[in-house]
Amino acid sequence: MKLGVFAVMFGDMPFEQALDYIKSVGVQAVEIGVGGYVGDAHCKPATILNDSRAAAALKEAVASRGLTISALSAHANPLHPDPAIGEAHRAAVTNAILAAEKLGVETVVTFSGCPGGGPEDKHPNWITCPWPPDFSATVKWQWEAVLIPYWRETARFAREHGVRVAIEMHPGFCVYNAETMLALLDAVGSDCLGTNFDPSHLFWQGADPVHVIRALGKSIFHFHAKDTVIDPLNATVNGVLDTKSYTDVPRRSWMFRTVGYGHSEEVWRGMISNLQLVGYEGALSIEHEDGLMSKKEGFEKAVALLKNMLIQEKPGVAYWA
Repeated sequence: MKLGVFAVMFGDMPFEQALDYIKSVGVQAVEIGVGGYVGDAHCKPATILNDSRAAAALKEAVASRGLTISALSAHANPLHPDPAIGEAHRAAVTNAILAAEKLGVETVVTFSGCPGGGPEDKHPNWITCPWPPDFSATVKWQWEAVLIPYWRETARFAREHGVRVAIEMHPGFCVYNAETMLALLDAVGSDCLGTNFDPSHLFWQGADPVHVIRALGKSIFHFHAKDTVIDPLNATVNGVLDTKSYTDVPRRSWMFRTVGYGHSEEVWRGMISNLQLVGYEGALSIEHEDGLMSKKEGFEKAVALLKNMLIQEKPGVAYWA
């Protein structure tokens, strides 16, 4: 495993300046945003695809610092029912795959997407319970008519270009937990489709990330290192379904935290050990969305905590067995 960072947090810095800083704190890999919700401040796919010199320069900027690219990320809703948004987001995923091929990057990260509740809708409709029966019918239509057909075709396209796609399980989209992730993988049946594992979205749903890692196993293609804390006062009154702004920290039932500020070092050691157990050899890509810390402090605290617990070598010979 390598220590990485989701570099979109440094989108306000020139790319090479960001790389110098990332290198200086001991990080080994960068995940680069290339469109969708996360933007493309450091890597514009259109430039990469149409200018071989630009592609070579980006690769050299990373490699010359002893870094690697863990993934290109186009977090998007490719199933968005508004035609203008949906088309743009599908293009972002497609271009991310093509840019990954051009740069020799193995993995593209995105979301599964969420369509509307029916063919005429213009807004995504995420269902959280089975009743009244309209809800169950909506989920069935979303999966059978929209989600599965799109991902079958996109997985085929990714395979043709030598790239694999890691879907981040995220509430608000059709794939948000282990059950929905495994259901999509089973329906699509492609080894080019897998998981971007972000424990922060599992914590507030009440899932145990260690158990989820074991359930998903080798389908884990990429990993986001981000934590979550449940507010003991707000959540016990209002539960964990919370639509208030992430900036309304005092009133939220839960909030994202930097690594170690939501769960103990023991929990994070357990996740890393189980990633090793299922054969994960990629990056732990630090994502900073902590409303109580600056990005520099949150990032560097995560680096400090993870650096000493990261497992970077394959298991040795069991001489004691």
